[in-house]
Amino acid sequence: MGIKGLQGFMTKVCPDVCTMVNLKEMAERHRINHPDFPPVIVVDAMSCVRYWYTPESWVCGGQWQEYLANLENFIEAFMAAGIKLVFYFDGVVEEKKRDEWIKRRLQNNKEITRIFQFIKTHRKQPGREMFVIPSALPTFTRFALKSLGQKTICSLQEADFEVAAYGLQHNCMGILGQDSDYLIYNTSPYFSIEKLCLDRLVTVMYSREDLCRVLGLSMTHLPLFACLLGNDIVPESLLEGFWHKCLVIYPVKNKGYSRRTNILLAVANYISKVPCSYGSLKDLENMLPLGSDKTLLYRGMESYLLPGQQSPWIPPNVTNIQMFSIQQETAMCQDKEIFQVLHLLNTAMICMCSGQMEPISLTLVPLFLKHEAGQIMGQQLKRGTHWAQSCTSHVLHSVIASVLLFEPTGQIQLITDQWLFPSLKLAKEQHIQSENYAIFNILSNGEIECSNSLEDECDTEIPGQALIYRPARQHIYSVLLESGKDGAYPFVKEWFVYFGNPLQQPELVQPIQPPVPGGTPNLKTLWFAKGPDVEKQRYSTFLACFHLQDMMEELQALEAPVAGFCCLLTYLILQLAQVDSRAVHLGTVFIRGLTTLLMANSACGFPFRMDDLMPWKMFDGKLFQEKYQQSHRGCSLEELLEGSESLYTPFQNVKSFICKACMVKNRTIQSRQRGNGIITGWHHVNFPQ
Repeated sequence: MGIKGLQGFMTKVCPDVCTMVNLKEMAERHRINHPDFPPVIVVDAMSCVRYWYTPESWVCGGQWQEYLANLENFIEAFMAAGIKLVFYFDGVVEEKKRDEWIKRRLQNNKEITRIFQFIKTHRKQPGREMFVIPSALPTFTRFALKSLGQKTICSLQEADFEVAAYGLQHNCMGILGQDSDYLIYNTSPYFSIEKLCLDRLVTVMYSREDLCRVLGLSMTHLPLFACLLGNDIVPESLLEGFWHKCLVIYPVKNKGYSRRTNILLAVANYISKVPCSYGSLKDLENMLPLGSDKTLLYRGMESYLLPGQQSPWIPPNVTNIQMFSIQQETAMCQDKEIFQVLHLLNTAMICMCSGQMEPISLTLVPLFLKHEAGQIMGQQLKRGTHWAQSCTSHVLHSVIASVLLFEPTGQIQLITDQWLFPSLKLAKEQHIQSENYAIFNILSNGEIECSNSLEDECDTEIPGQALIYRPARQHIYSVLLESGKDGAYPFVKEWFVYFGNPLQQPELVQPIQPPVPGGTPNLKTLWFAKGPDVEKQRYSTFLACFHLQDMMEELQALEAPVAGFCCLLTYLILQLAQVDSRAVHLGTVFIRGLTTLLMANSACGFPFRMDDLMPWKMFDGKLFQEKYQQSHRGCSLEELLEGSESLYTPFQNVKSFICKACMVKNRTIQSRQRGNGIITGWHHVNFPQ
């Protein structure tokens, strides 16, 4: 999120902090000054997707081939200057950020409502000032970048922390993004993606050193400055009284400044007079109305402390909790190898108790793993509790995944890595390397989230995509989370955004076995076994998630992208009462469906290449709008195919498959013409009033 108002403060109040730089020239200097480190820029990809998406149409589901071309051009511009790019994506929503995530999602819902109101009133796409990125754009962007040969990393915790840590550890030339938190971390220089002129490789560099000079602070003050202004950990609502006190002590000098600017200056002035010590931090915690959690300020400070760094505000003997992601510290998978490491964990615990190993400060999220007695673990350990103080032998059954993550000394990794059961380890590796989708979070924490989609809350004919694809997800969860001896599965917590869901708590979703002929194979078979029979099992299990297991022979006869398209379109027809709603909404539903295909493909051991399930292989939002309108106008097949004879046979193959699948499932395809709509070029797409 960054610090509210800090970016504008630098631009308007202290423009000297913002320096226009030529990245090609900086790369040349970097080579001279750091001959052992080639120029690398770490890219906060989540900050960049709005910059990258420039195709004309965005409400219709996205113009994916044009978008892919944009990414290629972006990469080529940096390659020409000899600059390597490393892309980071958020791979998790940390529990401490959940409230802020919910707040943003509900705000996005309001923006989407305004977009549909505009479309219905003006019958055209809104201007760029109302732009929202096409649904699932970040998800497909990481697969796109990977397909273009780029190093693409999906984070195990908040991405900005990992971006800053990577920049520091690899002596990178800089960080490219749009998040003022990069000014707070003591890491590589911070470059603006919003100000980037790609053809000249010129952008703005924000100087944390100059910012400190303007504010009268040192670099060690910046984390406290950020926390006392409010961030993702310390809510602004708790700081109003403190700000008022600062404004009284430090009166407004320039009446032309905004209130936020005056708060920034007053807080900086207050901090500059506070001694940099842990005692001072404790005094501030006691002074602030932090409620029942007096560690908020401490945790906020610690969140900016990168590996190997120390702070005068934090005692040096406290291990950096931030190094352990609270989202990946437990395992849900039922593979029996997990119990082989029990004695090893006991040994590690004894070492910590005896002082032979430094205790590790962890937070254990709710535990879903059933141990052999069939008991579901639901214990939650509070942050800062050491294993040696609180872990029981029962809990150890569920703690195995906690050693998968970052480890400051490497000791825990060396001790246990060889014992980790293969499924979770592989899921983690594929997660980091952007090779799977959503699987690791489900296996490790029993939780999954999905952000906003461009859906019309007034459309009663098509439910939210979260509900449309839930039956498929329930089958996918069943494939991943094998049942206990009593046949019961652990629930999966879903944070899916759709109209009518207040997001006050996660929805608990029960896994349901897919109708796989001969029963559902376990993950060992799907992920590690080899041979033609296993390949058939993978394909059959994938299809069963969408109730198409009886259509395997027909689908295998099609090209892979066409087969994926048929799976998704047939599933939609089987799920929806009518397939005749507005193309904007339906295009979004289709794109979100592709992410469900990715999840199923990941769970079933990749019967398809991930690249074959990408939107640029099968979908274009603008073209979909035009063909949707033509079909409702009653155009002939020849008109729909634009007179191309080469398209006739593939079209008939797809149509034949879908009609056959619907007939097998006793489903009638219904359609009807619609009323007023959105105009795209010379075509008119229908929308009811």
